[in-house]
Amino acid sequence: MALIDLANPTRFLSFARPAIPIAGVIAAGLLAVGIYLAFFVAPEDYQQGATVRILYIHVPSAWLGMACYVVMTLSALGTLVWKHPLADVSQKAAAPIGAAFTLLCLVTGALWGRPMWGTYWVWDARLTSTLVLLLIYLGLIALWRTVEDPGRAGRAAAVLTLVGAVNIPIIKFSVDWWNTLHQPTSVIRLGGPTIHSSILTPLLIMAVGATLMFVALHLAAMRNEILRRRVRTLRILAAQRGATA
Repeated sequence: MALIDLANPTRFLSFARPAIPIAGVIAAGLLAVGIYLAFFVAPEDYQQGATVRILYIHVPSAWLGMACYVVMTLSALGTLVWKHPLADVSQKAAAPIGAAFTLLCLVTGALWGRPMWGTYWVWDARLTSTLVLLLIYLGLIALWRTVEDPGRAGRAAAVLTLVGAVNIPIIKFSVDWWNTLHQPTSVIRLGGPTIHSSILTPLLIMAVGATLMFVALHLAAMRNEILRRRVRTLRILAAQRGATA
């Protein structure tokens, strides 16, 4: 099946039906392995002790919080530029998932920061920009709930999403542009990772598992949104037939 074929809602539903459980099962397996390695095999940090294990949840959550917004930005372009029939469905489905990952990132970061920094929160550039990302997610979710017509809501949300996309590079490069409490990039960098393989391996496994979990949740949410819109259309048609009867 070509990717363009998935623009058809019926074909997308046929694709999603087997893809969701496959992605979910693989994600569950990878997360189980990653959690085992992270909490029972990976060594403690010589300075942070067992507290360092929070990073195995915190870092993938931070990555996915931004990655979800990138998906939404591409979907917004699909809505406004290419008029893709499922672009706004993808965007709407990704927003609650991205908000959940971002919230998890902030909560685990606060739990990590308390013993390391002596406080749960500081107005650090990365922390503040991540909080702004969560607020943008919540604003988009509220917008979809406020506007009843899916088409109008999708176009308005697409514009807001593109405006908010400027926050993603701010989050990414905040540690390079400003003096923050966060360490510089240590995994995806030109010179290679600076983390030892005993920590890096379970971290990457957790990241891949979390990514596949997002894929499964995103596909399931898109499927539910398509079915929800079909039910809405049927109700409108039934109401119109009742009014003319």
